[in-house]
Amino acid sequence: MSAMKSQNVSRAVLASGVAAVLAATALLYLPELLGGDGPPRPPGPAERAAGAAHAGAPAALPDLVALIGDREEWLAEHPDDAASWAVLGAAYTERGARLGDVRDLPRAERALNRSLAELPAGRGNVDAQLGLAALAGARGDWKGAKEWGERAGKAAPKRWNTYPLLIDAYNGLGDYPAARRAMERLEELHGGAVVRGRAAQVYRDRGWREDADATALDAAALAATDPEKAEAYARLGRFSWERGEPAEALERYGTALRFVPDHGPALAGRARALAALGRTDEAQRDWRAALARQPLPEYVLESGELAESLGLDGDAQAAYRRLREGSWAAADVVLGLLDADHGDPGAAVARLKGAWAKGHRSVAVADALGWALHRAGEPEEALPYARRATDEGLRSASFMYHLGEIERALGRTGQARRHLEEALRIHPAFSPLHAPRARAASAELGEPDPEAVPEDALPAKDARRAGDAPRAKAAKAAKDAPDAPGEKDSPEGSPKSSGS
Repeated sequence: MSAMKSQNVSRAVLASGVAAVLAATALLYLPELLGGDGPPRPPGPAERAAGAAHAGAPAALPDLVALIGDREEWLAEHPDDAASWAVLGAAYTERGARLGDVRDLPRAERALNRSLAELPAGRGNVDAQLGLAALAGARGDWKGAKEWGERAGKAAPKRWNTYPLLIDAYNGLGDYPAARRAMERLEELHGGAVVRGRAAQVYRDRGWREDADATALDAAALAATDPEKAEAYARLGRFSWERGEPAEALERYGTALRFVPDHGPALAGRARALAALGRTDEAQRDWRAALARQPLPEYVLESGELAESLGLDGDAQAAYRRLREGSWAAADVVLGLLDADHGDPGAAVARLKGAWAKGHRSVAVADALGWALHRAGEPEEALPYARRATDEGLRSASFMYHLGEIERALGRTGQARRHLEEALRIHPAFSPLHAPRARAASAELGEPDPEAVPEDALPAKDARRAGDAPRAKAAKAAKDAPDAPGEKDSPEGSPKSSGS
């Protein structure tokens, strides 16, 4: 389930990246929205969305919808306004990302292409290029997002709003050093709650939990509007949850919901925390509310797994069927985990290997692919992917559980025991389905033999005799892992294989 939580975080980050695109163009049309030189008046919903965008902050969803309507009406009378087409395209993308509605993405593409037709990139239309970077990210096309983001960065290197989009793209491609460099550049160019929130996320991805939480608290203190505060406290709730502190997470999600009562990520997070605390009726209620507000694929899967853990097989199968039959953007990890655990693991392997071949090398994809291979009966091939997922820095109970189970299947008893125990130390209730399985697997392995020599301490030839023969096959799997189209063989093109 941590792979899904990684996906949740990615969507939240993506939405803030799209808000940064809106920020780029807000000043171009904000005076017109406010009535030019006329007397001041209280801002309406579209104006509030424009003001939030100017600050790089999330807009309230009703205000975002009002902004879309306002720009559609304006463009009907002013079809040559390239800036407004860029705004409309970015707003469509943000609404689609926040609601999981793929129908908004073709609308965004048409609006952004129209913006470029009215004002080509070569004549300075950076906003449309940034909009296309955000759109590519919403579709899970991280190579496209990187290409458009880097073009915009070259055209306007001091535009701060380019860098959140590049961070998303580099993370999606598994290029974490580049993401960190983009974060450093963002901090040089801009400050405030949005940037502190981004920095907290980067620290979290590196496993720097205290730094992440302290920086996220800074972001909450700097937040100015209710939607911005809700996003900040929902981030804090995610961090508490990932540390295995569901009671603290519940409190922080509750704070987020006081600012925005129907905040989708906070409702979903509260559902997870309630389930971990044994308050399953309330958890199911919150999952229903989260899905009504923001029907994201990861929420559908998590709600189904809670139902399955409670023996509500009809509800669980209905959720899984909804996920299989729906139209989703950037859902390879979620659909892969669905098939790996509740369907056809071979289909999960094919889907996730396809994503890997496209260059999608995030820790979430590596983890899901490793798990799918294990479930399909290929633990030797799975091992280097699972190691890559856990080597980067992110401390994920689910990733550790997957690694431990893969090692257990390979007979690597000592390592399996350590990683299963580590998963439960990170978060004893990380999944209503898999946490009990982790405890059972750890108990089955039992206590280590105090007379036995640790596998890590054996010389290489003795380790092989002790049952480490699959290592050679795992190394071959790492070497043969598919590269993204057009890539040359390199250490970055295949999973890392760390020592035993």
